[in-house]
Amino acid sequence: MNTYKIIGIIIYLSFYGSYFAKMFSQSKSGIKTDRMGKGIKPKKTFVIEVILKMITLMTAVIQLISILFIKKILILIQKDWFIYSGFIISTIGVIIFIIAMVTMHDSWRAGIDNTQDTKMISNGIYKYSRNPAFVGFDLFYIGLALSFSNVFNVFFACASIVMFHFQILEEEKFLNTIFGNEYLDYKKKTWRYFGK
Repeated sequence: MNTYKIIGIIIYLSFYGSYFAKMFSQSKSGIKTDRMGKGIKPKKTFVIEVILKMITLMTAVIQLISILFIKKILILIQKDWFIYSGFIISTIGVIIFIIAMVTMHDSWRAGIDNTQDTKMISNGIYKYSRNPAFVGFDLFYIGLALSFSNVFNVFFACASIVMFHFQILEEEKFLNTIFGNEYLDYKKKTWRYFGK
């Protein structure tokens, strides 16, 4: 296994390992973290979540195949500086994602769920982004797509990022309904992706 594959696997396992560790930790407390395409919600939200779940699962599979098996013939760009830039970007994404999950404590969910009690979080990293976990996802996907830049990995990374944006729009409607003026004030002060 070459250096690129080793670094890629470490980043890949760090990201998905942290995601599933959070889910497992919350499940021990009786919290159902994965709410994607589950429960009663508007049809549009349900469809977006189901599509997003399918695409992100496919992306995870494609990423792993890209790291381990895709040969040079399918690679779009094979330059060291390009590959290492991707590693840096994806590592920043993993760090942001983990910080976002930790900051959310037990309010962390994947998908919209109005049956569980959650708190609105606007401190920590959420002072700088209303959606830092999605920023982390995006950077992780972009970075791995640069490092292992075959057509399939790039396509699925782009498709996932587009679907994340649609999911964010649905979640914003939900948060407006649940938290009202508190969320509206937060929206005025904090950007959707990054900035204040």
